[in-house]
Amino acid sequence: MNSPVFDLLVQLVSVDRSIVQPAYVQVAQQIMNAIQRGYLEKGSKLPGTRVLSKLLNVHRNTAVAIYDELSSQGWVNIIPNKGTFVLVPEDSKVKIKATTQHINQVYEYPKIPGFPFQQSFNLASTKKETTAKYSISDGKPDLRLHPVHQFSRWYSAAMKRKPLINKWNRTNALIPSVFSTQLCNYLNATRGFHIKPTNLLNTRSTEMSLYIVSQVLINPSDLVLVGQLSNYVANMIFQQAGAKIKTVPVDDEGLDIGYIKKHFIHEHIRCIYVCSNRDYPTTTTLSTKRRLQLLELAKTHGFAIIEDDFDHDFQFEGSSMLPMASADANGNIIYLGKLGQSLFPSFHTGFVVAPEQIITEANNYLQLLDTQGDLIQEQMLSELISEGEIYRLKKKNIVTYKQRRDALCAFLNEYFDNVLDWQIPSGGLAMWLRFKNPISLLKLAEEAEKLDLFLPKTILYQDKNTCAIRFGYGNLNEVELKIVIEKLKQAYLQLLAD
Repeated sequence: MNSPVFDLLVQLVSVDRSIVQPAYVQVAQQIMNAIQRGYLEKGSKLPGTRVLSKLLNVHRNTAVAIYDELSSQGWVNIIPNKGTFVLVPEDSKVKIKATTQHINQVYEYPKIPGFPFQQSFNLASTKKETTAKYSISDGKPDLRLHPVHQFSRWYSAAMKRKPLINKWNRTNALIPSVFSTQLCNYLNATRGFHIKPTNLLNTRSTEMSLYIVSQVLINPSDLVLVGQLSNYVANMIFQQAGAKIKTVPVDDEGLDIGYIKKHFIHEHIRCIYVCSNRDYPTTTTLSTKRRLQLLELAKTHGFAIIEDDFDHDFQFEGSSMLPMASADANGNIIYLGKLGQSLFPSFHTGFVVAPEQIITEANNYLQLLDTQGDLIQEQMLSELISEGEIYRLKKKNIVTYKQRRDALCAFLNEYFDNVLDWQIPSGGLAMWLRFKNPISLLKLAEEAEKLDLFLPKTILYQDKNTCAIRFGYGNLNEVELKIVIEKLKQAYLQLLAD
């Protein structure tokens, strides 16, 4: 009869020849796992190399390598002419308990932790996987417009810069980086600012910027005002910071400042979150009159305004309205933006513009999240700004996106003229489509997915007063837009038929 150790090895150890990892390493790791879990006790004698090679159907040289690997890590003791015996290293005294009834699960990592922790409902992911060929975003750029060949040259050139290593090793934080200086110059020229590097913090994304700002600004139970529909990601960040969120109506002039005066001015407002250039999700621009009212209100009552200008670069008609922050003389506005949206997403950079004391404190949080930063990205973007490439890429892509917007409007007129209401936006990569007669948007999404078209829940807005879709068109070319609109119409007609 075989030794119990032999039977255990047959049950617990297997070799996957389809992976790159050597067989002897696979087996050695599985035997270590069995020792840790208490299946192979200290002093147990393991089979000889000839027997082990037969048990596992491997070459004898592989069996020798397995024991050598285990011995080198202190898991077995090889005694000449006697055999190989299990050891338990001194730093592995506590065994991982597992009952023999769960022997087939020995290599499955636990799903449930062995300790209590608080799950955050606010941070639950809203993403849904789909196999649909076509998908509508909430206003993402088209990655296919990324200049791959030019980009590879720029990136390679940035990598070869000799001062790069010195920058990585620098300890003098008193000297602003070249990138900070170039970004300041760019923002001063394009957005009407008069800032210095001490007023600027660059991050990985606008979401990271907002998260850091919320940590600096918000204490539990602080009142934060947002638009009635608002940005779900921003709301998640504020909720995670412990804020008490209340909503403000949005009409054709943007955020209703009169409503704030009437309902919230007697409360201690901590901050107001606003997308002044194009409201998320409705794409409405905050009027000049209301901008001035909001600035005066913030000055009088001492609250902060978080101005999120996430798609400033995508302006088709005329010029974008200058940010409110460009006229802020009282230090009430924290401005969030993004640079490089014509590049691949990993090379976008978010930034915060704010009074120097806020930037100093925000930088302390950034050092905890992203100590290393990305100097190659900074080097490359610095050169793209100074050489004017960022501006040229932006202008080139704006032509493409404007054509797509116009194509979408034509298709909507053809297929949804009597079904939807919409305003042609002066910029941005999304349109706000309102159904004239309310329908179930979730059922519409279900019908659309049957037709290979995915509508994420995060672009569907439905309550007793709203039945609308934030239709992101930037990531779809004109042929794809026509296909998507046709499929959406088919899904709509099927929904009515049901």
